[in-house]
Amino acid sequence: MDSIARERFDRITALLVETGNAHGRYEAAELGGVYDQHWPRWYAAYAVEHGIGDLVGHPVTTDELAAFLATSNVELERIEPELREPWATYTARRIAVEL
Repeated sequence: MDSIARERFDRITALLVETGNAHGRYEAAELGGVYDQHWPRWYAAYAVEHGIGDLVGHPVTTDELAAFLATSNVELERIEPELREPWATYTARRIAVEL
């Protein structure tokens, strides 16, 4: 991975970690600690609002990213059932290459 690709990957990973932390606060405060069944949409809206389109180099819609996140999560659970790799790392790599 060249330095530009590495920086892009690192910035996407950082945004996903930030998104996860913000979502955790949202679940605690707004949902009373209840698991958010619709987390991909929340994550996508947050990431779009916080510049994921700039990181990937083109506009990204909330719907497009929510579908991608949901699919990516299913794929990760299928291939990494014990989550040996952090979700944000796995998903950032997929976003950098596929989105």
